[in-house]
Amino acid sequence: MSIGRARDLIAAARAAYPENAAARAQLAECAARLEEPLRVALAGSLKAGKSTLLNAFVGQDIAPTDATECTRVVTWYRSGTTPTVTARYDGDASSNVTVRRHEGRLTFDLGDLTADRVDRLDVEWPASALSQTTIIDTPGTSSLSKDVSARTFRMLTPENAVSGADAVVYLLRSLSASDVQFLGRIGAHVGGESGPLGVVGVVSRADEVGAGRADAMMSAKEVAARFTSELELTGLCQSVVPVAGLLALGARTLRQSEFAAFEALAQVSDADLQLAMLSADRFARDDAPLPVDAAMRSQLADRFGLFGIRLAIMLVRLGVNDSPSLAAELVASSGLDELRQVIDVQFGQRAEQLKTHSALVALERVLTTHPTAATARLLDDVGRLLADVHGFQELRMLGRLRSTETALSGEDLAELQRLIGGFGIDPAQRLGLGADASIEDGRAAGLTAVRKWRERAAHPLVDQFTARACRVAARSAEGVLADLGGISGAGGFAGAMRLDLDAGAVRVTPMPDA
Repeated sequence: MSIGRARDLIAAARAAYPENAAARAQLAECAARLEEPLRVALAGSLKAGKSTLLNAFVGQDIAPTDATECTRVVTWYRSGTTPTVTARYDGDASSNVTVRRHEGRLTFDLGDLTADRVDRLDVEWPASALSQTTIIDTPGTSSLSKDVSARTFRMLTPENAVSGADAVVYLLRSLSASDVQFLGRIGAHVGGESGPLGVVGVVSRADEVGAGRADAMMSAKEVAARFTSELELTGLCQSVVPVAGLLALGARTLRQSEFAAFEALAQVSDADLQLAMLSADRFARDDAPLPVDAAMRSQLADRFGLFGIRLAIMLVRLGVNDSPSLAAELVASSGLDELRQVIDVQFGQRAEQLKTHSALVALERVLTTHPTAATARLLDDVGRLLADVHGFQELRMLGRLRSTETALSGEDLAELQRLIGGFGIDPAQRLGLGADASIEDGRAAGLTAVRKWRERAAHPLVDQFTARACRVAARSAEGVLADLGGISGAGGFAGAMRLDLDAGAVRVTPMPDA
């Protein structure tokens, strides 16, 4: 699915509407969407931890987490040179919003505006995580106010319009019928007839699954595996990852004074520590016999939770002796690193593919709504591009491989995951070749992969799921062979090729320069 071909189709469509202002405006939005960063929405029920996860992902407190007016509004976070918040309200009006911090917490002061008047908030913030991704924080879908929930529905699943997001991170505390229903609506809008393309689930506030115990994340991983299995039956989500958002945020913003407090608490006996940590309130009590003042203990409980405190103390006792090392260990234990890897593989590296799909679905709607003499031809071209869905089959298979057992050995499973883009979508990465690989190396590795995975898929004793995974891998290898001419430069592949499949044989022949 080529972003260049999508640009050409949108340009051809604009030429077909020389005097239709509405259609031309909609097509201009399609074209602009291709050039923007990927739009990733955070969605889920009320109090699922969306804003906390956003802050953890960015590594800064940029999203209000208290239940104020601004958390009832769809908020777009984009990269900017200086922190700026703008309210869009009453259709086409806008005004600057004051950013305040009170007792360490950030909030957006809407002034005389109320949430019901605000269409959305646009936040520009200097953060590297936003340079390639626009993050959209949405109100809870299970809010007691139907109007608040409706704002999320209008953004992600609008009537007679394309979703405002290219991909979705959906936060789950449980897996209810309403979650499954909403994921189905997201899939229909974000993926169109191809189904949900970029949907990753998160077991949010994962440390609370095990009541803050030291093994809480193990319990959360079991819950995530169950959710993945149940959602796989519906085809609504590629994978589910457990994340302790509060711990991740605390770790990414760990202060030296907090590290010193953890070091002091690590000297306390297990019996005294366990007694003091029966609850967060007990831990922060003024009369608690601990070598850290009550204000700092309250801060630790607020920023890390009991699970994070227990984990930090354990790591210090095991020999972690500086704040950067402790922060890295806590982030890894929070599940944030795994989520970022999943998002990179399923969203980041396929950003052009996801944006192109969104633009094409939008183009299809414009053409259908405003028919002209050129509509049938253009719709045929759009349909052919949308039918190029192997990349999305790869995404879904990567999600299933995280939770489903196969008959493949560990080495073969790793090779299959690499081939279908689990570690990067560059042809050399897929084939497991180094930077100095030649075109001959690429041909040989690609042909070997095609033959190997076709044979595995056709084996009479292989189970149905493993056979399907092998077919996807074989198709990916064929695609790599066809695309090898897309890489040039020192140490890379060069020379365009054509893949010919004739009666089971595989022939790759150089193609003349375009």
